[in-house]
Amino acid sequence: MQDELIRKMPFSMPAEQSLLGAVLIDPAALNEVADLLDSEDFYLSEHKQIYLAMHELFLANSEIDVVTLIDMLVVKGIYDKSGGEDYIRTLTEAVPDALNVKDYARIVKEKSVLRQLINACGEISEAAYSEQESVTNILDHAENLIFSIAQGRDTKNFRHIKEVLGSVYTHLHDLTTNREATQGTQTGFSALDRVLAGMGKSDLVLVGARPGMGKTSFALNIATNVAKQTKKKVCIFSLEMSAEQLVNRVLSSEALVNSYSLRTGELSADDWEHLALAAGELAGCDILIDDTSGMTVTAMKAKLRRVQNLGLVVIDYLGLMQGDGHKDNRVQEVSEISRSLKIMAKELMVPVICCAQLSRGPESRTDKKPMLSDLRDSGAIEQDADTVIFLYRSEYYKTDDAAMQDTSVAEVIIAKNRHGSTGTVSMGWNGAFTKFITIDKEQEAN
Repeated sequence: MQDELIRKMPFSMPAEQSLLGAVLIDPAALNEVADLLDSEDFYLSEHKQIYLAMHELFLANSEIDVVTLIDMLVVKGIYDKSGGEDYIRTLTEAVPDALNVKDYARIVKEKSVLRQLINACGEISEAAYSEQESVTNILDHAENLIFSIAQGRDTKNFRHIKEVLGSVYTHLHDLTTNREATQGTQTGFSALDRVLAGMGKSDLVLVGARPGMGKTSFALNIATNVAKQTKKKVCIFSLEMSAEQLVNRVLSSEALVNSYSLRTGELSADDWEHLALAAGELAGCDILIDDTSGMTVTAMKAKLRRVQNLGLVVIDYLGLMQGDGHKDNRVQEVSEISRSLKIMAKELMVPVICCAQLSRGPESRTDKKPMLSDLRDSGAIEQDADTVIFLYRSEYYKTDDAAMQDTSVAEVIIAKNRHGSTGTVSMGWNGAFTKFITIDKEQEAN
């Protein structure tokens, strides 16, 4: 008899009806549930259309009641002039008030998640049975499907622009009332943040420089700033240095203790005091370090998906990463890696900072400032990155005493900025402490 058992897709008719009825009774309730679910979370197509019509009325600043809703649904062809009114009135009778609207939304969402899981399992099973993809790709796809559902993002369905407009309106309102809280992730360098307006949630930020310019230190300074400011987890993949070497650099920057003294152990009593204070503060930060060599993007994603409250990912550096498959040449491999990094940033909804070495192009030019064409191995990096930042210090190319000074001026060149302007920001660089600092003067993008 088990073969005759018919499994029904999970859904709750009372919850869907009560949710829609609550919005009809109190239209302000739509604000409370707009961020919790969207139209695709409703099982019945008729309920999806009613919810979308409510959003359209809300965006048009129209009253949401039985009359206006019926009129909207007739205009959209969902109901004819004689039908539908009885059912809409039934919705208002399904619930006495809108006090429990969030509970109704939670039930609707939970049933939707169960349906998404069922569909995802079917897709995973089909891919496994077909054996047309590599096991690595199938596993990555399976993890991505489950992760997207766990993060509240259904990867299969479209979102109507009316719902997205609602989210944008809410974001714009938040920007006017609490600007700092709703901007992108701040680097912690005020002059740079004025140009970037923060790093977006799904941004791939490339930091490029010739060896010795300080790109690792720059990325670590930002990582430490973000960990302190946001109290979120910052994950660092160090493909070049060991975790101990990397933490030595962070300690040097935060404690303002000479990095050479840290390597040799020639530390004064004041140095020990500064180190203790910095170590105590850093221990309170959620900074996670992985120093596995030759990592692939797939391996990184597998680890990052298990990190809760993730705020930023730092990768040092692109040239030491490996592709998932065997490519004919390094250019193709780097193109695949950069594209995968952008996809990873979008999936995880956090900024991803990736360091990259530049070609020797600047060495052969009179003006040695780096350009986008100096990106090594692949032009796809320039295309995939949302922001490209170059570091340049003129004294790097000098052989006189001026090149040996501890503190100098570094040019942080924003060569590409998908969300805003480009320009150059002057920052201080202290090589002894491997630390970048903001220069206290108004910076102008040029």
